[in-house]
Amino acid sequence: MKTLFGLTTLCSLFALVPASEASTGYPFYGDPPDATHPWAVHDWNRPQPPRVEPQPYDAVKAKAPTGAVVLFDGSAESLSANWEADQNGHEPTKWVMKDGAMECTPGSGYIRTKETFGDCQLHVEWSAPTKVQGESQGRGNSGVFLMGLVEIQVLDNYNNPTYADGFACSVYGVKPPLANALRPPGEFQSEDITFHRPIYQDGKCTQPGWVTVYCNGVLVQDRAQLEGGTGHMVRAKPGPMPETGPLKLQDHGNPVRYRNIWYRPLPSQAPAGGYNGPMTAEAAAVKRKEIAADIRAAAAKLANPEKPMAEFYRLAESLYYDKDQAILTKVEQTASQYVINLKLLSTEQLTAKKDEAKHLRDVLKYLARWQVIDADFSAKTGLDQIIKDQNWDKRN
Repeated sequence: MKTLFGLTTLCSLFALVPASEASTGYPFYGDPPDATHPWAVHDWNRPQPPRVEPQPYDAVKAKAPTGAVVLFDGSAESLSANWEADQNGHEPTKWVMKDGAMECTPGSGYIRTKETFGDCQLHVEWSAPTKVQGESQGRGNSGVFLMGLVEIQVLDNYNNPTYADGFACSVYGVKPPLANALRPPGEFQSEDITFHRPIYQDGKCTQPGWVTVYCNGVLVQDRAQLEGGTGHMVRAKPGPMPETGPLKLQDHGNPVRYRNIWYRPLPSQAPAGGYNGPMTAEAAAVKRKEIAADIRAAAAKLANPEKPMAEFYRLAESLYYDKDQAILTKVEQTASQYVINLKLLSTEQLTAKKDEAKHLRDVLKYLARWQVIDADFSAKTGLDQIIKDQNWDKRN
């Protein structure tokens, strides 16, 4: 992320501070601590991430899985097809291709994907220049901006301290990484990111956003909570985000390289109709009706008057998602007719139906247990009596 206007003056003011300390930031710089944040933004007092030796690069694990959207595969065609200049939208990027990677052309500006997406699993590989120049935020600096709003910092922190919340793999200005797992400059770093945007309803946050990051196989962000978009020197402001946005890569004046970029879209978080955790009662009711409708549509395809039980089981299943009286009546009629038919069978024929009848009994028992049907549901009581009379529950 950017080093801001005023930093030169601060450097002069704090020239007497030992270099090992000054390189981790400066006081009186970012937003100060507040009631819920004990650290200032870019606080030089914040502890440095501990060093953890990374795992060797694994090309197999880094390969895009089935169903992933490949945003950059190392070809010039992929760069031109999927990326564009950010400042002047829809113009070709001035970033260049080098040895199967795209390299930032300093001063050319950010780039962004033409495609927009939201909650996702994202894989990105990046490399700081082999030639080491600068220190702190001035060395191998770039950034990966999720939806164009939340920055995961890209920085050469190999033997290069900086303020902790601006470290490589930090949620910039918000959360330092749990560890420094970087490889030396010139080698590619492999990042795997899981991102969920915050969900707001009626102006209130019903589900915080969060991000998890692995760097070179090491967990460096563990469901770090997101309050809003990130920024330089300023604290993230809580607020909703759009459903989708472009992925942006930052031009910070360093020729950082990127390769092997892909993502998998993920279901949105629960209050927005997703699958991660409890929903609001209203959202859950809507979702249950959708599921029931899908099941009933599948049941309709199984309709067969001569073999009615396949349709019956799917309709019965739909009832614990959405208790519809017309469906309940049809389920009761089918089950009751089944019991009537059982009573007309010979002993030998009835015995052949043992497992089938017990399975139906267990289904009706389940539905009664969860009050989908009444405990004295006629077909259930009739089936219970047949099974009791035949002594089918007796253990051998």
